[in-house]
Amino acid sequence: MFLENRIGNTKRSGWIEVVCGSMFSGKTEELIRRLKRAKFAKQKVEIFKPQVDVRYSEEEVVSHDSNAILSTPVETAANILLLTGDVDVVGIDEAQFFDNGLIEVCNTLANNGVRVIVAGLDMDFKGKPFGPIPALVSIAEYVTKVHAICVHCGNLAQFSHRLSAIEKLVVLGEKDIYEPLCRSCFKEALAKSESH
Repeated sequence: MFLENRIGNTKRSGWIEVVCGSMFSGKTEELIRRLKRAKFAKQKVEIFKPQVDVRYSEEEVVSHDSNAILSTPVETAANILLLTGDVDVVGIDEAQFFDNGLIEVCNTLANNGVRVIVAGLDMDFKGKPFGPIPALVSIAEYVTKVHAICVHCGNLAQFSHRLSAIEKLVVLGEKDIYEPLCRSCFKEALAKSESH
């Protein structure tokens, strides 16, 4: 499916891959898996994450099950272009926290022959499109939507329900603050929180 091994390809061609879904769906795990395969193939790989994401580590991209890969924290999407020299693959985690400039950054990298792999939440805690992810989905060559399991009923979950009453858009947290829910359970949970 992915052109991970470009054997015999003389023309360098770039593209964008997006891995999106709810919290606890394996987005970062999939990003790390793809990046490790590229490194194994001796491709030059650079990995970035937003500076705000310090839940597990300041300098690593870490999945919920503690799989990790070294990364560079950056303040804005524009910094990514400044820090990518001669690379084959660029990985970007927690892309929803970046500004919309990330869309142009990913396009520029892909147009310059770089394989760009982006992972992030496609919806916020209210079920609304989140940050630059929806636009990246529309311009990407490959999109993978991953799902968690609903903690209430066991169906596939695509929503990240916030357990606290905090209304701020960006609240870093784990299972203490968020839970994955299916559409039906998410709708119920929102109705309950609106009635309180």
